[in-house]
Amino acid sequence: MIGTRLRELRTARGLSLRSLASETGLSATLLSQIERGVTEPSLKSLRLVADVFGQSVAMLFDEGAVQAVHVSHAGERSKISSPRGHIQYERLMPGNAQLAVLRGVLQPGESSSDEPWAHVAIECAYVLTGVLTVMVGDAAHEVVAGDAITIDSSQPHRYCNTTPHTVEFILSVNPPTP
Repeated sequence: MIGTRLRELRTARGLSLRSLASETGLSATLLSQIERGVTEPSLKSLRLVADVFGQSVAMLFDEGAVQAVHVSHAGERSKISSPRGHIQYERLMPGNAQLAVLRGVLQPGESSSDEPWAHVAIECAYVLTGVLTVMVGDAAHEVVAGDAITIDSSQPHRYCNTTPHTVEFILSVNPPTP
């Protein structure tokens, strides 16, 4: 899905893989692997590509007209990696420029990033299993299964699992931000 969209945008602009690589700072090999669906791009890579086209990252997930109904099947969802860390999110809804809904899993000791980072958005994390520690500035908020937390993402933040159990959560981000 992402690879096909990237190839469409690149060829519509008349760009070769090498010229796109030059503009993004990514390797032509990596871009080719993304286009062929061999590798899943990180959010940082998606941001670099979207910037070349003067668009949001969400446009790389553009699937045409908004569907009245979209079923997201397990095992068929696209995955994106956190731009600042170790978590890989699974996209639960088709791309659109208004909202990103992602599924995140953190194993014991893992976090979404090494350091807190900020971006312009509002995020809401709903914890499915475990206890998610959400760092916002210097404050730590423990969110248990069944609870949700909404944060102003312009404050430096990150998601952590400080427990011996896996944490699974749903993250909604408006507007979608890498």
